[in-house]
Amino acid sequence: MKIYIGNLSQNITDEDLKKVFETFGQITSVNVIKDKYTNNSRGFAFIEMASDKEGQAAIDGLNGKDLKGTPLTVNEARTQKGKPRNR
Repeated sequence: MKIYIGNLSQNITDEDLKKVFETFGQITSVNVIKDKYTNNSRGFAFIEMASDKEGQAAIDGLNGKDLKGTPLTVNEARTQKGKPRNR
């Protein structure tokens, strides 16, 4: 299951998120989205978990919880079908 994590503080790293989410199950990937010019976090990330059951447990357990001073927004990621990418 691919999970969207929003409202992240600027100093959150992939490793920070991995530590928090791995208590709910196996993590297959972590990606904090960064600005391509400044390399600073853009305030959101995506995590993929091995199963839907583990992913749902993480969503239920972490949505609204505080991480480094900000309450997280955690939900299942939506796909962007048909949306053209800017190049």
